[in-house]
Amino acid sequence: MCRNIRTLHHFEPPTTPEEIRAAALQYVRKVSGMTKPVRDAEAVFARAVDQVTAVTTRLLDALPLRAEARTREGEQAKARARWERRAQSRTANTPSGPDVGRGASVSMTSRGERARRRSGSARKRVTRR
Repeated sequence: MCRNIRTLHHFEPPTTPEEIRAAALQYVRKVSGMTKPVRDAEAVFARAVDQVTAVTTRLLDALPLRAEARTREGEQAKARARWERRAQSRTANTPSGPDVGRGASVSMTSRGERARRRSGSARKRVTRR
């Protein structure tokens, strides 16, 4: 799922039509691979956003409610906690020791192996010409 598209179901206060349209726009942008349509495709792009908005609205209206409504503040707190966990795991996986900062490779492949791969692919390109 696109990271910018957020859960819209069962919020207090209820999800607004603007939030639904913004999510539809993000979806169409992701699927089409363009943030702004070319002039020839503007009508098709706008129609797709309208259709996704309408379908999303119908879906949200038809879904059963959960026991407790979500709040935007609660969702922000959850996102912040996820970000902090990711940041902690990144720092926990950061190498430390005497070789850090001295050109030590963190990669699973050695520098020599990467050089051999590059030279091999260069040879292949030369022989193809």
